[in-house]
Amino acid sequence: MSSKDKAKAYWRSNIRYVVILLTIWLVVSYGAGILFKDALNTIQIGGFKLGFWFAQQGAMYVFVILIFVYVRLMNALDKKFGYDA
Repeated sequence: MSSKDKAKAYWRSNIRYVVILLTIWLVVSYGAGILFKDALNTIQIGGFKLGFWFAQQGAMYVFVILIFVYVRLMNALDKKFGYDA
């Protein structure tokens, strides 16, 4: 595999990871916080309705978790393509 082909494959994988992770975040932040709010509000956590919790805090927690997932995925991708230091 040439250096150019290797770089294209690397970035194709990188963009795929980004799209998947941002889609997950969109579903959690927009879906759970806005679209599915009424259904989630039937469940309570710590006295707060679950839809409210996702809109106020849950989406941020998921985003932080997704950052750590992205770091792990990118470390594995760097090793796979030989870009690790």
